[in-house]
Amino acid sequence: MKRTTTRRKFIGQSAALTAGVGYWASTAPQARAQSALESPAAACIGVGGKGGSDTSHIGEHGVEIVGLCDVDGQTLTKKGREFPDAKQFQDFREMLEALGDKVDIVTVSTPDHTHAAAAIRAMRMKKHIYCQKPLTWSIREARMMRETAKEMGVVTQMGNQGTSEDGLREAVEVIRSGAIGDVEAVHIWSNRPVWPQGIGRPEGEDPVPPELNWDAWIGPAPMRPYKEGVYHSFKWRGWVDFGTGALGDMACHTTNMPVMALKLWDPVAVTAVKNPGIFEGETFPGSSALMFEFPEREGLPACKFYWYDGGNLPPDDIVSQLPESFQRRIEQQKQDPNRKTSGAVVVGSKGLLFSPDDYGAKYFLLPEDKYSDYKPPEQSLPRIPFKGGGDQRQKWEFVSTVKGEYEPGTMSNFDYAGRLTETILVGNLAMRAGEGQRIEWDATNLKSTNVPEVNDFVQREYRSGWEI
Repeated sequence: MKRTTTRRKFIGQSAALTAGVGYWASTAPQARAQSALESPAAACIGVGGKGGSDTSHIGEHGVEIVGLCDVDGQTLTKKGREFPDAKQFQDFREMLEALGDKVDIVTVSTPDHTHAAAAIRAMRMKKHIYCQKPLTWSIREARMMRETAKEMGVVTQMGNQGTSEDGLREAVEVIRSGAIGDVEAVHIWSNRPVWPQGIGRPEGEDPVPPELNWDAWIGPAPMRPYKEGVYHSFKWRGWVDFGTGALGDMACHTTNMPVMALKLWDPVAVTAVKNPGIFEGETFPGSSALMFEFPEREGLPACKFYWYDGGNLPPDDIVSQLPESFQRRIEQQKQDPNRKTSGAVVVGSKGLLFSPDDYGAKYFLLPEDKYSDYKPPEQSLPRIPFKGGGDQRQKWEFVSTVKGEYEPGTMSNFDYAGRLTETILVGNLAMRAGEGQRIEWDATNLKSTNVPEVNDFVQREYRSGWEI
């Protein structure tokens, strides 16, 4: 396919575009590439499950898929049928070295623990990155992703697709307008985990399937024996060496809207209110409840953010203000723990904003009679013109920004997504401490000032050959 400019020239021209200019809500729009690239090429890391749809959706927007990488040979073969001309690899290091300047975009849809290792390596090669949420496994890695994106001047996007929804953007505008008054509390609960947590490491080992590159699956984490059906493929989320638990999995979705609206990053303290603890140093607890504390920031009052998972719910005085139909769902959950709900409540001095949607795409202002004639404020945030599902819209925003065809740029770029991820993952540090232990947090220097033992988990020592 004919290209409107050379790849090397395009990369140079697009160096000013991007996430490093400042997160999307800044007053100045992102700069854009001076010359469009008609058909950028992509190499995709992790092409099963969510990675399968990420790869397909990127391809739907005029991106040529030239490389596929997955540690599971069966998954790789299956995806290869959709993109028969793409070269196949089971180690992303080999793919990036082999394809070199033949690609413009790299997607990263692997387990959390390999996000930074793959994405930072690719960004240093000046590749534009679409990376799944949470942005990273560790807090330090999230900071590194922000810094590297800014340094290399690449277009970036994290896969919290709710960011692309008109409803989420409108909810942000509503809160910022003061419609519910000053916000001093946010309550968010999740129906996760839906994978094993609160369990120890099994003994023994099983033969590694011939189609699986176990060394590449472990990547930067400490090596451990393969056990069939324990880690690969979906169950890795609960293991602290590979995943980030219920909080890491869903908070980049469910907290996204209030974080944007209220600039909820850089907490000064986090407490695990209910905390069974990390089980045998191996898995996150089956349930938890956390409290984040945020100071006054840019004219906004101090705010507390409460997180609940594993069946935990906000207090009754919050639940009692929700729509009756949703209160009935919560009562059903209390009777049958398998019928878990999710929700977000932003508590203002004048009223509440409630979203029953994991992605913040739908919202209600409460009490309903008070807001029956309410009209949203004048639009201040851009809306994605492409029509389609949230995933496809977010990919359109990313690809169109890479091509230099969309001036607002990516909303969940790594400057924003990195700050969101840093904030969320501080909660996992609290689970390392005892129940009720208040961890004071120095966000600038990424360390606890009063519980120094948790600082060992701000970053990790990488396995040889997988260093960042």
